[in-house]
Amino acid sequence: MNWDKLFSMQEQLDKYIESNHNMKDIDVFQEKYLALLVELGELANETRCFKFWSKKPRNEKSIILEEYVDGIHFILSLGIEKGYKYEAQPIEAVRLTETEQFNLVFEACTSFKQNPTKINYDKMFKKFLQLGDLLGFSESDIQQAYLKKNEINYERQNQGY
Repeated sequence: MNWDKLFSMQEQLDKYIESNHNMKDIDVFQEKYLALLVELGELANETRCFKFWSKKPRNEKSIILEEYVDGIHFILSLGIEKGYKYEAQPIEAVRLTETEQFNLVFEACTSFKQNPTKINYDKMFKKFLQLGDLLGFSESDIQQAYLKKNEINYERQNQGY
């Protein structure tokens, strides 16, 4: 997938949000990093992959995809914050459980926060895309869901979210 369009859209959304909120003296990298971790937790919660104690089924795929795309928003935004763009590359399928892959994504996020290099950014992005693949999302699914959620995010900003 060509990520340029999504990076451009995210950059516009970020600027729109920053123009509508008093962002002076805020380390938005820290804020966006925490937001990404929260979104990852929400995504894991919707899959219920780690809830070995529960028999309740995972949520619908559409809801899981929406949560996944929330993570994409913050990964794109963190890259923009540091001046990085992810260059599309083939994503090899993983042979891990969803829980194991979630843990790898969390670890990659932590590595990026501690050492925000392009290499660590690409690793984080790749691990997140592998998670999406494991969850059954195609590039087209991700792109369409991103476009839809981006529109919702603008609506929310216009309504004083």
